[in-house]
Amino acid sequence: MTLEHLVSVALGILLDGLAYGMILFIISVGLSVTMGLMGFVNLAHGAFAMAGGYVTVSLMSAMGVPFELALLAAFVLVGAASVVFERLLYARLYRAGELDQVLFTIGLVFMAIAAFTYVYGPAPKPIRVPHYLTGSVDLGFRTLAAYRVFMVALGAVMVAVLWYGIERTGLGAKVRAAVDNRHMAQSVGIDVDRLFTLTFALGSGLAALGGGLAVNLMGLTPTFAIQYLVFFLIVVAVGGPGSIKGAVVAAIVLGITDNAGKYLYPDGGAFFIYAATIALLLAKPAGLYGRD
Repeated sequence: MTLEHLVSVALGILLDGLAYGMILFIISVGLSVTMGLMGFVNLAHGAFAMAGGYVTVSLMSAMGVPFELALLAAFVLVGAASVVFERLLYARLYRAGELDQVLFTIGLVFMAIAAFTYVYGPAPKPIRVPHYLTGSVDLGFRTLAAYRVFMVALGAVMVAVLWYGIERTGLGAKVRAAVDNRHMAQSVGIDVDRLFTLTFALGSGLAALGGGLAVNLMGLTPTFAIQYLVFFLIVVAVGGPGSIKGAVVAAIVLGITDNAGKYLYPDGGAFFIYAATIALLLAKPAGLYGRD
């Protein structure tokens, strides 16, 4: 095996891992913030991602909506719908125990699976991405899949936007204050319940956006919400609940690790991402950037 071939393989693993990691980040970051803010165990977060995927596919196939507008519509529609769920259902269990929250949200997952299976059937739904995302990008020494390059670039933009929103805006300051000390934030006049509704809607909208983007790489079936749930939870646990930086680092590290393991040793399956998760949590039980 030549050095040129090794470099080519390494670049392929790195790009595919980054693209996968960015999808994990976009979907998981909202779950990280809401868990850090309210300590609510929302196992139904993946259902919002699945809903975003189906909204994107439906708008494109049934109404001919362009890919970019379909993604935006999924973000807005699912984010808005999540407010209804949050106010009517989730708010009732904010002060409940973790077991009640887990049972409630996992029940929502299975209800979502049944509902989407009834409407769309069990078969995977394909998506037709724009022509400019179906080809390859020639770097001179290697060609890379255009969609994966697009995912890495979009993920970088999303990281920058979210970092600015959390670190440089008044709303972000309130979110950080509530994550650090909810009771103190309430005592200085921050409406934490309203803040949670806003962040819940944003997180659900981002999950929907990630779900629409994931269809081309991860597929879309009614079991999506449960099939990838553990990966979203791993990102939150490894990065540390409530940490944007933690979600970014964890998603990238785990995405590259999982992709490299499956490429170099396909028979290992998901062993490598779980092994990396165990090692990281043994070293940092609170997560890479979590609070001890």
